Amino acid sequence: MDHSSPPQRPPLDSLDTVCVVARHDSFSAAAEALGLTHGAVSRRVAAVEAWLGTALFERHGRGVRPTPDGQRFVSRVEAAFRLIDEAAVRWRRRRGPEVVRISVVPGFAKLWLFERLAALEQGDPALRVEIAVEGRNADVEGGEVDLAVRYGAGTWPGVQAVRLLPERLYPVARPDLARRFGPSPEGLLQAPLLHDSDLTGWRAWFGSCGITLKPRPQDRRFEDYTLVLAAAQAGLGIALARAPFSDRAVEAGGLIRLGGHEAPSPLAYHLLTRTGGARPAVQVLMQRMIDLAAM
Repeated sequence: MDHSSPPQRPPLDSLDTVCVVARHDSFSAAAEALGLTHGAVSRRVAAVEAWLGTALFERHGRGVRPTPDGQRFVSRVEAAFRLIDEAAVRWRRRRGPEVVRISVVPGFAKLWLFERLAALEQGDPALRVEIAVEGRNADVEGGEVDLAVRYGAGTWPGVQAVRLLPERLYPVARPDLARRFGPSPEGLLQAPLLHDSDLTGWRAWFGSCGITLKPRPQDRRFEDYTLVLAAAQAGLGIALARAPFSDRAVEAGGLIRLGGHEAPSPLAYHLLTRTGGARPAVQVLMQRMIDLAAM
């Protein structure tokens, strides 16, 4: 039997503090997140640096960033914490539901998630979904949330992305605008086009008609897709329906389809998780979302 003394290691709370500082790039932000003083955070980081014999952070501007050694160390520590978390979930006696934190943009929450939340939880007392509705990209890889839903081409660095909801695009408008501009692509070019983020969807739709669309001053951009639909309902221009995602909202808003032509969207909603695999409860929620999206 090996009676040698166990290796010394810094306290776990100091290691966690180092990870939080790296996640926020700021001692002050980390202190606020942990409920500590700036001095306490600084002392914990200094203790780990002294134990390692190397600097973990360097100052820049108003914050800090990890040194190359700091990046490697934090990556290994976070991987170790994930193993601890998985072991704890597997072996501890459950005292309540397991929480899965999911970050979604407002449009997805309003048009898809809220009305399906009960089905996702399925009356399962062992699972509770905690929703953060926000426009920014939450730090999935850093553990800020367990799962994020984002709209794009599926090429986000540092995370795993699974396509959730492919879409088909076609123009919709208030009935008076539909009669005024008609269903032809040439007619639609006479109207203001409504879109969110950029013209990707409209470019794809017009491109499928053999027309190259360029930015125009009369078109209107909104940050959230629900605002695009609201603007169409107000008669501000022509919007793109994103079927099946927007079907209910288009019908409820009294918008009608212009013509029969539709095009596949180059963008879609994706489920984002950290690399290396999600814990079982997150995998269960993802599969339920995929199943509901396919219905």
